[in-house]
Amino acid sequence: MHSSLRNLDLNLLLVFDAIYRHRSVVAAADELAMSPSACSHALTRLRQALADELFVRYGSAMQPTVQAERMADDVSAALSLLGTRLSQRGHFEPARSDETFILAVTDFTAFSLLPLLLRRLEGLAPHIRVRVVYSTQQDALEELAAGRVHFSLGFTHDAQARVEELEAIDCYADDYVVLASASHPRLNDGLSLAGYLAERHVVVLPWKDSTSIIDQALSAHAVRRDVAVELPSMMAAPAIVSHTDYLATLPRRAVRHFVRGESLRYFEAPFVTPVCYLKAFFHPRYAAGASHRWLRERIAETFAETGAGLQDESRIPPI
Repeated sequence: MHSSLRNLDLNLLLVFDAIYRHRSVVAAADELAMSPSACSHALTRLRQALADELFVRYGSAMQPTVQAERMADDVSAALSLLGTRLSQRGHFEPARSDETFILAVTDFTAFSLLPLLLRRLEGLAPHIRVRVVYSTQQDALEELAAGRVHFSLGFTHDAQARVEELEAIDCYADDYVVLASASHPRLNDGLSLAGYLAERHVVVLPWKDSTSIIDQALSAHAVRRDVAVELPSMMAAPAIVSHTDYLATLPRRAVRHFVRGESLRYFEAPFVTPVCYLKAFFHPRYAAGASHRWLRERIAETFAETGAGLQDESRIPPI
């Protein structure tokens, strides 16, 4: 068994993973508390063992070869799984740990929640690392099951939704409002459904969906809106709306972050919108690990703080 591993120093896989993530021998060496020359020597040994260059210099970065790209996800998952299993043997000491936690997020969940979470972690665990990756699906099922990420922060539109194999921490519920430029020439008297449909719209499709939840809600009224722009990211929408006459229908609490100056305003949606629920998904396979349990508790605390801090604000009437 494991004949391909017998002549391979498995510590070299830590070096591979660090270089792949940082694209730098120096940065990888720093993470692993090695000298750059020792890290470079370890890479040479791994190249010899696997008969592939693995990384080639392009400009100032070390770019992975085809074989390295094929290996990367599996190596990361294997190291994550092994680290989680070993951490279950004893207590997690956050003040001394230098463990790396991987979170899958959308741009808005990163913007709205990560600062609060990292503020909490900074004082409790000053040496841990948080690696953030972009979420390509609402629950990141495959990444969580494989151990490539520890938590996925995302939205769902079903309060009772439970993804098979996954568990979730609930944060808060939100509805949708319509974002517009403060200088929009046709919205001085408010926003009716007819007025809404007469305008052009910016639509956010973060998971490459063919249609948005808002378009599905409109189809229940047998109407459709005129889509001018489709975006994979929510963060670009306010800038586009502020410079055009387009409208964007976004979660209320997202809009509250954006409406700070005089360039934007928002309106209640002139139709019944779905409710979206922010959750942190995780796989029960890793839930027993002491470090996973500790971070799960910190996420739940942050969610409680965020939800409590926004409940009163959600009752403020729109501008």
